[in-house]
Amino acid sequence: MSATLMNERDLEFMLYELFDSESLIKRARYQDHDRQTFNEVINTAKAIAEKHFLPIRQKLDTHQPTFDGKNVSLIPELKPAIEAVIASGISSASADFASNGMQLPPIIASAANTYLTAAGGVGLGYNMLTTANANLLQAHGSKALIEKWVKPMRSGRFMGTMAMTEPGSGSGLGDLITKAVKSADDTYRISGNKIYISGGDHDLSENIVHLVLARVKGAVKGIKGISLFVVPKFLVNPDGTLGEDNEVALAGLFHKMGGRAHTSTALSFGEKNGSVGYLVGEENQGLKYMFHMMNEARIMVGTSAATLAVAGYQYSLDYAKNRPQGRLPSCKDPLSPMVNIIEHADVRRMLLAQKAYAEGALALVLYGSQLSDDEKTAPTIEAQQDAQVLLDFLTPIIKTWPSEYGTKANDLAIQVLGGHGYINEHPVELFYRDNRLNAIHEGTTGIQSLDLLTRKVPMNKMAGYTATLAEIYKTIEQAKSYKNLAEFSSQLSAAVETLKQTTQVVLGAMSTGNIDLALANSVKYLEFFGQVIVAWLWLKQGIVASEALSKKPHQSDEHFYHGKLQALQYFYRFELPKIALWSSILANSDSTTYDMKVDWF
Repeated sequence: MSATLMNERDLEFMLYELFDSESLIKRARYQDHDRQTFNEVINTAKAIAEKHFLPIRQKLDTHQPTFDGKNVSLIPELKPAIEAVIASGISSASADFASNGMQLPPIIASAANTYLTAAGGVGLGYNMLTTANANLLQAHGSKALIEKWVKPMRSGRFMGTMAMTEPGSGSGLGDLITKAVKSADDTYRISGNKIYISGGDHDLSENIVHLVLARVKGAVKGIKGISLFVVPKFLVNPDGTLGEDNEVALAGLFHKMGGRAHTSTALSFGEKNGSVGYLVGEENQGLKYMFHMMNEARIMVGTSAATLAVAGYQYSLDYAKNRPQGRLPSCKDPLSPMVNIIEHADVRRMLLAQKAYAEGALALVLYGSQLSDDEKTAPTIEAQQDAQVLLDFLTPIIKTWPSEYGTKANDLAIQVLGGHGYINEHPVELFYRDNRLNAIHEGTTGIQSLDLLTRKVPMNKMAGYTATLAEIYKTIEQAKSYKNLAEFSSQLSAAVETLKQTTQVVLGAMSTGNIDLALANSVKYLEFFGQVIVAWLWLKQGIVASEALSKKPHQSDEHFYHGKLQALQYFYRFELPKIALWSSILANSDSTTYDMKVDWF
C-alpha cells in the first residue's frame, strides 16, 4: 500500500496555521531556530521512520521479546533503529543545548515523533520514557544526580523507566509496600516488587535507570509517605564506567495484546542486600515529583493514541480510494464497472468519523504540547501561569479522549477494509491492538475521570475549569464573524451552558449527598467535557479553514479546507449532540450502575 504514515498537509496546518508555531522563534529559547529547521527535524524523523522502523513494524509485533531466565532478547533490527533516533538528536529534541538537546519547542518535537510512532509503534517507548525520566531528574534532582544519570540518558548510553505499580496495589499507589532503608552513606537500600514496568529490561543500552516509588522506614501510610529514588540496574563508578550489579532482577515478562515491542516486566529489587537507591529531592515528596513524569507520560499517551488514529485513517483512506468493489444502489447495470469503495456512502461515513476523531485528537495533544511549552517560555509570567493552569486542568482529557476515540477510529479503519482489515497483512488491526492499551496505562479512564471531577474541577476555586471555559468563549466570539460557522458557534455555546449546569449539579451532589453515587457516572462527565473540548478545537480549525477559503487558495488547498469544514460539521451533528444524554444521566445522579448488587452479576 502507498498510504503515507501521516498527512503532511494536516501537520503543516496544525503547526503553522492553527497553532502558529513559527511565532515561537521570537522567544529567546528558540531564537536559533526557524521554520526551516523545524521542518528539517520533522523530515528527518520521517526519513528514519520510513528507513528503519516501517520495514520492521510487523516483525516488532509478531516477534515478542523473549526471556531465557537470564537475559532479555529483542529482534536485532530494533537497536539500530533506536540508535538512528538517538544519533539524530530527536530523542532529546526539546532538551537544553547544554544537555545535548536540540532546544526545540515541544510541539515540534511531538510532530516529529508522530512519524516515528506511526511506523514503530511502542518501539519508540524506550526513548520516550528515557526522555521523561531525564526531564524529571532535570527538574527535581540534585546536580550530582543530573551529572551521574541524566547526561548518559540524554546521550543514549543509559535508558530510563518509571517503576510504580506493585502486585498488591495496582493503581492504588497509597498502598505500595516497597521499602527504603537509609544507609550511613546517605544512600538507601530498596527492596520490593514492581510489575508492568515498561522497558524494565532489554539489551538496547548499557544501563537502565529506574525511578522507583518506595516508602522510607517509619514513613506514614498512604500517598503522603511515598518517596522517589533513582535505582539503576548497574551501579556506576566515579569515572562513569559501569560497576556492580545492583540487585534489580527480572522476574518475568508479560505478553500483551498489543504494544509488543516494548518489554513489560516484573522486577524484583534488592532480594539479598537491597538495591542501592538515591533519593530524589526530599523524603515523602515522591509522588509529587513522579507526577512530573506521569503528566508528561499522559500527554505522550494521548499523542500516541492520536497518532495511531491518524495512521489508521490514512491507511484506510488510501485503501478505500483504490479498492474497487460493488456498485452504487442507483446503478442497476451488473455489467457496469465496479466503483472504488470510497464511493459508497457508508464507507465515507466511516472515513469521515475517523477524520473527525483522529484530527480532533491530534489538535488536542498538540495543544497540550504547546501549553507545556508556554508554561515555561511564554513571554510574560502571567501567560506562563495561565498555561500551567490550563494544562493541569486539561491533562486528564488530553490523555483520555484520544485514547478512547482513537481506538474507535482504528475500529472503523478495520471495518473500512472489511476482511482485509482483520488480517495482519494490513496494519490496521495492529494499530487497534496497540492503541487499546492507551486507555489503560498512566491511569485508566475511570481514574482520570475521578481526577477531573474530584480534583481538577474544584481545585483553586475552579480556576482551571473557569480558564478553560473562558478560552472556549473567546473562540465562540471569534467564530461569529463567519456566517458558515454560525450553526456551530451557537451549538457550542449551548453545549458549554449545559456543561456548566451539569457541573454545578454534580458538585452539589458530591458535597451534600452520597459522594459514591455522585461519582458513579464520572466517566460520562469526562467524556462530556472531552467532547466539548474537541468540539471547541474543531471550531478553531473551522475558523482557520474559513479564513483561508476566503482568500481563494489553489484547488488542492481548497479541497483540504472543505474537508476540514465537513469534519467539523460531522462532529457537531453526529457527536456533540450525545452530551444531552450524558448530561441527563449526571444531573439526575442516575443510579443504574450504582444500584447493581455484586450478587446480581
